[in-house]
Amino acid sequence: MTTFRHAIGVSVTWGAVEVTWREAMRRALYGAEGFYLRERPDRHFRTSVHASPVFAEAVLCLLRQVHTTLGRPDPVDLVDMGSGNGLLAARVLAAAPPDLAARLRVTAVDLSPRPGDLDPRVAWEPEAPCGITGLVIANEWLDNVPLDVAEMTPDGPRLVLVDTSTGDERLGPAPGPEDLAWLERWWPLRSPGERAEIGRPRDEAWASLITRLARGTAVAVDYAHQAGRRPPLGTVTGYRDGSVVPATPDGSCDITAHVALDACAAAGERVGAEATTLTTQREALRDLGVTGARPPLALASADPAGYVRALGRASQEAELIDPAGLGGFGWLSQVVRR
Repeated sequence: MTTFRHAIGVSVTWGAVEVTWREAMRRALYGAEGFYLRERPDRHFRTSVHASPVFAEAVLCLLRQVHTTLGRPDPVDLVDMGSGNGLLAARVLAAAPPDLAARLRVTAVDLSPRPGDLDPRVAWEPEAPCGITGLVIANEWLDNVPLDVAEMTPDGPRLVLVDTSTGDERLGPAPGPEDLAWLERWWPLRSPGERAEIGRPRDEAWASLITRLARGTAVAVDYAHQAGRRPPLGTVTGYRDGSVVPATPDGSCDITAHVALDACAAAGERVGAEATTLTTQREALRDLGVTGARPPLALASADPAGYVRALGRASQEAELIDPAGLGGFGWLSQVVRR
């Protein structure tokens, strides 16, 4: 988190309120009156964590696999990036079997104040610890790392400037050399009017997280796209009270953009990730036993209450792996064996 909080990048200003999108997002989300410093995400949008406790069960299953692979270290870390209200960390800890719970060191990472009712065994920190041995989960974290927007013109890419009070935009200067190189490699713009979100800050944030992992696995789950299938007009979006709203970076709403997870994967490999899996949440959760299978009809007569419970769970699982919804999220997993 330190990476994107302090590496803001070029902030080009004309007048009092026109800045690059990266600076606008930083102010709107993490500034003195920023959205994430005063709001809990679950009030405004639904994530896999809030959709069902099944997601925490799947994370626990993955944690147990990682713990075994690492030789059952004591302690073993679970780090929850962008923890929000700490629900994922608390659910995993509560569901962990006694032998694992006794070894488990849980850290929730978020810039907002610690929730008053959070399990005292969960540490609450503004940034990820160093020397992590275990599992890092970054569920819908990277999409809120601020980034710049570029638009193609007849003279080449130009940064898009935005009025932080109205959301009005106009074109500014050309991106710097590093951003131009990133665009050419990961999101090339060819026709005037095409837009790209320059994901280099997300690459840096993810690489910073990988360097903090001594041994174990880091997983990023997010709205995502890959090279060759980038949206031609970008994805910057606002959310408030459960609805999509204009992306006005005045602090009144969440500002998000989909993540180029393939670029993040390459950044992780550059700093030491030794194994990479890039798939969908549907496939990842199915590998962890989340199938959405309905219970056998015979159970309805043998155990009506059990049938209703099993049917409810099947519905929750189905939502998490729905390819048109949460199941379509990108799932990046990288292993460090240092």
